[in-house]
Amino acid sequence: MPCGRKKSALDDTGKAILRALAEFTEPAGCKQIAEKAGLDVRKVTGKLRSLLKQGYVERPVKGKYVITEKGRQAIAG
Repeated sequence: MPCGRKKSALDDTGKAILRALAEFTEPAGCKQIAEKAGLDVRKVTGKLRSLLKQGYVERPVKGKYVITEKGRQAIAG
């Protein structure tokens, strides 16, 4: 088993975050996303970092996130 293997951002938690973000009409903070997704805010904060790096979300305003087209495609269907 390789050491340092990266976890995929799109596990159930990642998908829940993307689904929650898709419902917002404006950029949302970690606490708002966590409440809508029914997740712990610390888990959301950590997962958003990997979603951001992989291009599923963007941060147009410091501390606020929006879903990208790539993120929308990932949760479609």
